[in-house]
Amino acid sequence: MHLLLHPAWPLLLGATLTFRALRRALCRLPLPAHVRTDPLRTWRWHNLLVSFTHSIVSGIWALLCLWQTPEMLVEMETSWSLSGYLLVCFSAGYFIHDTVDIVVSKQTRASWEYLVHHVMAMGAFFSGIFWKSFVGGGVLTLLVEVSNIFLTLRMMMKINNAQDHLLYRYAGQRNLGTFLLVILLMLDLMILIYFSRLLRSDFCPQRAPSRQHKDKFLTE
Repeated sequence: MHLLLHPAWPLLLGATLTFRALRRALCRLPLPAHVRTDPLRTWRWHNLLVSFTHSIVSGIWALLCLWQTPEMLVEMETSWSLSGYLLVCFSAGYFIHDTVDIVVSKQTRASWEYLVHHVMAMGAFFSGIFWKSFVGGGVLTLLVEVSNIFLTLRMMMKINNAQDHLLYRYAGQRNLGTFLLVILLMLDLMILIYFSRLLRSDFCPQRAPSRQHKDKFLTE
């Protein structure tokens, strides 16, 4: 199938327009007093609100994908699920939206590191979107959004000049802890998968993997 006619384009367009509509809706919310006095802080506040929403949705979604398809933890290239595929499209749409928002708002120089990150992320996600490879890897990378929930919240409080607030210090302390917790949970799931393979091969030989998968680690 020709790349320009790929059915994933409507999904990407829909996700991008969804985040654009979300930003327009969030712009109608009242601004904190310290934020609305400066146009740059106002833009950054709205940008972070969209990022905060994306982190919440994609972080929880990624955890659910791994719960439904734990094979993604060990078969990052070939594992696939519809939910994981839609999540990758959803997040790619966010990165497209945020890239356009940064460029149109003339914040390219100040936010160049975000642009580099977005381009790299989109390049990786497009492999899963258009060729359906490394969808599991894309879902795994989105686990970092769980940590970004706290990071983005902390950045918003800093813009609002609320560094003395207890929640600001809490978010800063929990940011690294949450990320490490996610990594530990991933390791636990991998151990459970390996253990289940050993049990299946030892006590349920009739359910052993087919010949083409016999070379897989810890299946015999």
